[in-house]
This record gives sequence, structure tokens and C-alpha cells, in this order.
Amino acid sequence: MESILDGFAAEFDTFLAMTPRILAGVLLFVLFLIAGRLASRGVRRLAARTERESRTTRLIGRIMSMIFGILGLVMALHVMGLTAIATSLLATGGILAVVLGFAFKEIGENLLAGIMLSFSRSFNVGDLIESDGLRGIVRAVNLRDVHVRTADGCDIFIPSAAIYRNALRNYTRDGLRRVSFELGIDYGDDPASARTVMREAIEGSPGVLTTPPPSVEIMDLSDAYVRMQGHLWVDTFSGSVVSTVRSEAINRVHRALAENGFTFSSNVTTAVDMRPVTVRVDETG
Repeated sequence: MESILDGFAAEFDTFLAMTPRILAGVLLFVLFLIAGRLASRGVRRLAARTERESRTTRLIGRIMSMIFGILGLVMALHVMGLTAIATSLLATGGILAVVLGFAFKEIGENLLAGIMLSFSRSFNVGDLIESDGLRGIVRAVNLRDVHVRTADGCDIFIPSAAIYRNALRNYTRDGLRRVSFELGIDYGDDPASARTVMREAIEGSPGVLTTPPPSVEIMDLSDAYVRMQGHLWVDTFSGSVVSTVRSEAINRVHRALAENGFTFSSNVTTAVDMRPVTVRVDETG
């Protein structure tokens, strides 16, 4: 009986000797839990800027809390002197992290890219962008993907990693858009005069900016016609619709060239001569 009491006394003395280390470990673990909660709130607030789905933000917050909780537990075990247990936990966690990293590589890559885009974003909702051959207006920016809508009404969800990795074109960063159109005139017409007529018609079209000014170029001499190209600038921030402004400019150019007697030609067999032809008829008898 006395030996049993001596054993309990020895264990109690050992417990008292370890009490400061146990309290320090528990305190350290609690501090890590608090830090994890704060980090979770910070990440969820950051994600709330770009992510509409609250389920995803909650998941990210829980992951952050779990990471800090595991780190706090490992540090607490080290402080308590249970280094072997802490080492085994680290080894198991490392293996698990490698397995999960390979299994969810694309998901993790998109999440990290989405977080990076929230810090340094080169576009906003409503901008017209093009990435990896996909063009559309940005409808929403999420952590995992960017929602764009194409001109034909198709909704495309581009992975955030693809946006972050590939070159990005933003057509509406400053509101200015340059649009172009082409037409052909007959070799019998004067290209210099056609340039002047086209430029004046474009300048008088509503919605076309004077600065930068519109321009007209002679692109090349094809087998059938002289290829002309017109360029004009539109300010989308002023409410102008690019397609409407372009259509009106083309209509005015077409009318101005026709009124000035130019011949439109896209093919030798389909050339239409708009100039009057004088026909002389000799009457005999």
C-alpha cells in the first residue's frame, strides 16, 4: 500500500513540475486559435470583395482556422515536452499535404490566382476583356473564376489561373475603343480623293471622337480593287455604343462615296459603277 502511495506522490510531483509547461502549451494553443480566427475573418473579408458565393468564403475561413489550430497544437506539444508526438503529427500532416496538393492542384491554383487578382486586378466588372482567345464583358469576378459574357450572349467562366497566367487585353480600361472597317474602290477612282471623302464622312458621324482623330488608309492593291480602311475612336464612358457608332459611320461613308461618283468593288465581276453613262444612238434611214 505504501509503495502505491509513493508512486502516486511521485506522479503528482512530476505533474506539478510539468504544470508550467502544460499551462504555457495551453496558452500558446489558445493564442494560435485566436490568431486563426482573426486570419479567417481577414481572408473572408478579402474573399467577400470578389466572391459572391458565401459557401466558398466560409470554406476558406475554416481552412485558415484549421491551419492555425494544427500549428498551435504542434507548438503546444513541443512546449509540453511531447516532441515525439509533435514530430509524428508533422510527418503525417506533410504526407497528407502532398497528397491533397496533387489531388486538388487545379483548385488550389485557381484559389491562389483569385486571391492575387484581388490585390492587383487589371480589370473591373463591366470591362471588355480578352484572355486566351476568349472575349467578353466581365459580369463577375470570383476567387475561382471570372464570369464573362460574349457578344452572342454566351456566358463563359474563365479559371482565375488562366487569367493570371495568360496575357490579358482590356479594351475599356480608359473608355476609348478604336474600331475599323474596310471597303474596296475601283482602280479607275482616285484613292487620295476617296480618303478625303471617307475621312470627312467619318468625322461628321455622331459618336466619333475628334481626339484621337479618325483616319483612312490605303491598305493594299489587290487584284480586283484598291482596299481602303477607315479607323475611328469611340468613348464608351460617354454612353456611346461601339457597334451603333461604327454602323452609322459606315453608312455615311457609303453614302458620301456614292454621291461623289466612286465605284464600290469587291470583285471584278461584281463591280458596280455608280457614275452616269452617256449613250449615243445614231438613227439611220
